[in-house]
Amino acid sequence: MTARPQRARPGSPELQALVDELAELLGRSVAVDDPLVRMVCTSRHFGDEDPVRIGTLLQGRADNASIRYVLAQGVARWTRPGFIDGRDDLGLLPRYVVPLRERGHLLGLLMVVVPEKELGQPETEAIDRAAGLMAAQMYAEHTAADTWRTDERDLVRDLVDANVATRTAARRRGVERGLLGEGEHVLVTLVQLGRGTEPVRQSEAALWGALEGFRRTRSGRGLVAIDQERATLIQLRDRPPGADEVVAQTARVLDELRTFLDPSAAPVIGVGGRHPSVHGAWTSYEQALVAARAARRLPSLNGVGDWDLLGELAVLLQLPEHALNASLIPEPLRTLSGTHGGDRLRDTLRCFLENAGSIPRTAEALRLHRTSLYYRLRQIQEITGFDLDDGAHRLTLHLGLRIEELLGAGDDVAA
Repeated sequence: MTARPQRARPGSPELQALVDELAELLGRSVAVDDPLVRMVCTSRHFGDEDPVRIGTLLQGRADNASIRYVLAQGVARWTRPGFIDGRDDLGLLPRYVVPLRERGHLLGLLMVVVPEKELGQPETEAIDRAAGLMAAQMYAEHTAADTWRTDERDLVRDLVDANVATRTAARRRGVERGLLGEGEHVLVTLVQLGRGTEPVRQSEAALWGALEGFRRTRSGRGLVAIDQERATLIQLRDRPPGADEVVAQTARVLDELRTFLDPSAAPVIGVGGRHPSVHGAWTSYEQALVAARAARRLPSLNGVGDWDLLGELAVLLQLPEHALNASLIPEPLRTLSGTHGGDRLRDTLRCFLENAGSIPRTAEALRLHRTSLYYRLRQIQEITGFDLDDGAHRLTLHLGLRIEELLGAGDDVAA
């Protein structure tokens, strides 16, 4: 599913008027960005435009490198105005930045281009007055926007609720509002953040910014629910998404989150199974929870778990956290691991099992002579007491290796 370029919502005429008035008074370029440094309103140029400003006007948002730089200055945590230095390599001139806050919430960032990094008292006083008016205007607009976001969040939650009656009522409500269709394919994607250092509001803004582009696309519609450090995206379309589409979408979401948030946020994505109607949203959601748990536990997944690709891990990851522990590892496998050369033998066993017991494929994968491979397999059978020609024994060992893999990555974030 191809998302349109993501950008902040255009500012209201009232906010635009405040920006233009301040710019004319100062004789400087002025802009209001959202907390993710995406343009909301901007004034005309005053001969002080830089490549970042021009690119923002053309693309609807600054490039990711510039956004990362500005956010790295900590502006989302500022409680008072300050300057940020320019960066020649980014094409960015210095800016005077005022956090626009109302009732403790960061609503946006007022940015004034100041190449000389000096402002007189009359200028700072004018900026302070304008910032107060802008914050009040943005708060009123955000309050109205929060109402429909809350309605959408409640609809998403009800669509994936464990109670059948709740889900049925939600589907009826969604159809009546024109948000759902009965014959559409459904896919649920879950995005989770680690317990990082970002303020909750900034995390919520980042999740919304990363997902809002998938609410309306060329090939489908989506519904989004944001809840502090978790987001749920329900996508509805006429056909199930292809594997390449899912990969591209998750990569884009991760890239956006890594732009907007500190690395400590450690985002992961869980992709649920594809289902032929909105009735499957609940099932896809439950599968997405498992996939996100896999993404958190297994570094090899690079932050994305896909239910359709988890195989036997999908079963193991549905065990409760207290039950997923070393006691599940079969004793013969523990004995093998504790033997001299156990790591080499365990790797041989894993390769043998993953190649369905094929000697030629295993030998080729290990770059090992078949005689040497047979010798290692005999060692494994002698140490474990298991017969590798026995399907039940092979299954026990294979599951044991998978459990070791899951336990090796440590605890995941509670779902």
